[in-house]
Amino acid sequence: MSATQRPTPPFPAQQQQRTPGTTAEMNPQPDHGEQTYKGSARLAGKAAIVTGGDSGIGRAVAIAFAREGADVLISYLDEDDDARETARWVEEAGRKAVLVPGDITSPAHCDAIVDKAIEAFGRLDVLVNNAAYQMSYPSLDAISDEEWDKTFDTNIGAMFRITRAAVRHMKSGAAIINTTSINADHPNPGLIAYATTKGAIQNFTGGLAQLLAEKGIRANCVAPGPIWTPLIPSTMPPEKVEKFGEQVPMKRPGQPAELAAAYVMLASDEASYISGATIAVTGGAPII
Repeated sequence: MSATQRPTPPFPAQQQQRTPGTTAEMNPQPDHGEQTYKGSARLAGKAAIVTGGDSGIGRAVAIAFAREGADVLISYLDEDDDARETARWVEEAGRKAVLVPGDITSPAHCDAIVDKAIEAFGRLDVLVNNAAYQMSYPSLDAISDEEWDKTFDTNIGAMFRITRAAVRHMKSGAAIINTTSINADHPNPGLIAYATTKGAIQNFTGGLAQLLAEKGIRANCVAPGPIWTPLIPSTMPPEKVEKFGEQVPMKRPGQPAELAAAYVMLASDEASYISGATIAVTGGAPII
C-alpha cells in the first residue's frame, strides 16, 4: 500500500472497553507489513525480544525482524489471539517464535522474559522495549496514585528491569531499542502521565548508550507520532479516535508497518556507530 492509499481521518467512531485492546475490533484494520515487508537477511542469525509484540508497532517489528532472519520472543500481557497471529507470521518467515504472556510490572516477570529468551535461543542480540500503557485524563485530579504508578511501572520501570536482565547476556554488537514518543518533546496534556514516562525513556536511553558503549552494546530510541494501534480506541474517547492523526502535517496516523524499517536499521550491524539517537517517525511533525 502506497502512502497515498493509507487510511485518513475521519475514522468510524469506536471505543474498546479494555486496554491495550485487540486488533480484530479495529476499523480500519492496521497494516503491520504482512503483505509488503521484504527482508534481505540484515538480522540473519540474531535473536530478539520484542515487548508488546502481540499487536501494533510490536507486531510490525516482529514480522520485519523475522523476515530479516531473526528469531523473536514475543512478550505481551494477555492478548493471546493477537500474540498467536504475530507468532504465525514469524514462523511463516521460517524463524522461531516464543510467546511469553505476563505483566511486566512484575519484576520477577521481567527477569523471566530474558531467561526464556536465553533458554529458547541460547543468545540475545536485540532487545526492543516497546510495551506501553496510556490513558487520557482531563485533569490532574482525575489521575489516581494507582494510575500514575501503573503508567510508570509499565513504561519505564519494566524497561529498566528488562534491560538490566538482558545486558547480562548481551555481547558486543548487541542493540537495545526503546520506543519513546513524540510526546517526549511535545507532551500532550491529556496524556500527561504517559508523556512524562516517554521523556524518561529518552533520557534513560541517552544515559544507557554512554554506560554500555565500552561493552559494544548500542542503545537508541524510536519516537513515533500518532500510530494506528489497538491502544488508540482502547484508551481514547470515540470523538478523538475519529480525528486521530489529523494534527500532523501528513494529516493521518502512521501504520505500524511504517515504523518497522527504523527498528530494523537500529538493530542491524550497519548501525554500528549509531547509539544514543532518537529516530522520529512522526508524519512530518518535527522533533528538534
